Amino acid sequence: MEKVFEIYIKTTPEQLWQAITNSELRQKYWFGVGIETDWTPGSGYVTGHRAAGVSIGEGENLEVDPPRRLVQSFTALWSDDVKAEGTSRVTWEIEPVGDSCKLTVIHDQLNDTTNAQIYGGWPQILSGLKTLLETGGTLTTPGSLMYSQAGS
Repeated sequence: MEKVFEIYIKTTPEQLWQAITNSELRQKYWFGVGIETDWTPGSGYVTGHRAAGVSIGEGENLEVDPPRRLVQSFTALWSDDVKAEGTSRVTWEIEPVGDSCKLTVIHDQLNDTTNAQIYGGWPQILSGLKTLLETGGTLTTPGSLMYSQAGS
């Protein structure tokens, strides 16, 4: 199974790449979750929320082509149910369109019976990314705030 998400964001490819790969920026739109990696092809990465003490995912940076394309394997870690799903793949494609960018996120190598938690957060994550880049603000929907008060 494959899930494809497309969104247009008024930003530059470089700013969009920075928002995807910078842990501090990522935390602002990705439920407070940061990422640790060196962004080289073949290197591993881990995502989590330090204040909440929650591990979210891990994987490998399969392809790193700034500011155009990022391909990563992904293994969800936040519950036993999602851990049992195994590894999938996430591809980020950035295409300039005038003064904006088309961002396509492809989450594939999913089973037909994959738990919807594995891919269900993408619309909110991408909406948060768009909001951050276009306004400098953050979404305040319940999912966006999921871990914001953890550890405080």
